Amino acid sequence: MRVGFFLSTEEYGPEALIAQARAAEEAGFAGLWISDHFHPWNDEQGQSPFVWSMIGAVSQVCDLPVTTAVTCPTVRIHPAIVAQAAATSAQLLGGRFTLGVGTGEALNEHAFDPAWPAQETRLEMLEEAVALIRELWTGDVVTSRGRHYAVDHARIYTLPETPPEIFVSAFGPKALDLAAKIGDGYIGTSPDADLVSTFKAQADGRPAHAGAKVAFAPTKDEGWDHAYRLWPNAGLPGELAQVLPTPEHFEQASQLVTRESTKESVVAGNDPEDHLELIQTYADAGYDALYLANMGPHDLDMIRFYGEKVLPQVP
Repeated sequence: MRVGFFLSTEEYGPEALIAQARAAEEAGFAGLWISDHFHPWNDEQGQSPFVWSMIGAVSQVCDLPVTTAVTCPTVRIHPAIVAQAAATSAQLLGGRFTLGVGTGEALNEHAFDPAWPAQETRLEMLEEAVALIRELWTGDVVTSRGRHYAVDHARIYTLPETPPEIFVSAFGPKALDLAAKIGDGYIGTSPDADLVSTFKAQADGRPAHAGAKVAFAPTKDEGWDHAYRLWPNAGLPGELAQVLPTPEHFEQASQLVTRESTKESVVAGNDPEDHLELIQTYADAGYDALYLANMGPHDLDMIRFYGEKVLPQVP
């Protein structure tokens, strides 16, 4: 199991994210995920630096591979611009870049198109967007008019030697089918062995990567306090994360989440065995890599803790 670090642009500003990336490499993490948000999930998180600026900055302070987790290339930004941004990022990172994509959330997209499409339409848009991105990465002049996107005599001049891989996020069965059809890999968040095995069976064993969050702190109670204060949205069920349109709506819905339920779902504190058990849960589900984010103010302490007491024990 490869273990990487997850840079949360919703919670940390640019300087903190750069410091985390540098520290993660020094601690021995295998790679970086970085979230791509226009809004945070709630005002308490309070950040949303532009992911493509952050990737450029990170490329100058460490040599770890970077994956967006995940970019929505369908509404907020035209897929041709995502193709250009990803190509530049891949070149800056010496080819160590993966474009993680998904159908997105109304939270980040509705400000640019209030009519949030149904899931079937979003999946259709994502498939068309990924095809256009890959065509542009050939370096050819592209003129195309699809159902959702059009380009006229478009060409990307700054390209890496090898096009980036594209990993696709999926939660439901239809999205999983699409991920297996168009993705070089799968991105998930749940240690669900059925999801992972289904993807790998349909996708000839292509890799599956996951993300999770922990709340490192001197005590478990303090960690749970940070998780409950900052990330109660993580406890919301079903498709709410895809359809709620504003941080205010997430704050209202998160009133249904209790501190007790946060305790049941979040690994907190500084016991290495708890963190190793979480990693093993994802390994047992069949994931090839797990990227861990920290919740709360002890982010650099968490990275050092993992480097000293957790990563050396990961099989």
